[in-house]
Amino acid sequence: MKNMKTVMMAVTFAVGALAAGCQTTANLPAPVSQPITSDVLQAYNWQLVDAKRSNGDQITQLFFDPAKPLTLNFMSDNGRDYMAFMNTCNNMSAGYSVVNGDVQIKNGISTMMACPEPQASFDTAATATVQGKYSLSKNAKNVPILTIKNDNQVAYFKAVSK
Repeated sequence: MKNMKTVMMAVTFAVGALAAGCQTTANLPAPVSQPITSDVLQAYNWQLVDAKRSNGDQITQLFFDPAKPLTLNFMSDNGRDYMAFMNTCNNMSAGYSVVNGDVQIKNGISTMMACPEPQASFDTAATATVQGKYSLSKNAKNVPILTIKNDNQVAYFKAVSK
């Protein structure tokens, strides 16, 4: 009888702890999606924090130098919106527009320096990374996160002050 009472107390405690844990996670806010506008994109620089292929493998070409991550700088000049790539070997930029919340990249330009490896692969991977569906959310620390997803990969950029 004493063993049965101990077992019942243990089960009661375990169920109570499980329920308390569920209530805690149920009260956490879900990631909040935000509309994409040029103003939001231009408010920050966007530093790459993760990029994975559709099979889950990291895109290693984008992480060869952790001290110089791919960073996107959206800006406007004389009414023209464009994005500059930071930390690439070549100077690279592209025009962009936001149409109904979708970012459209166009007219990419680049210097044509003969970059050695791994910088050449970094530049190529950077160009592929900005093509796709853009979305904005905030992480658990309330930092804006820009996600770019296409059929081949997904990349996450955190907002950093300009």
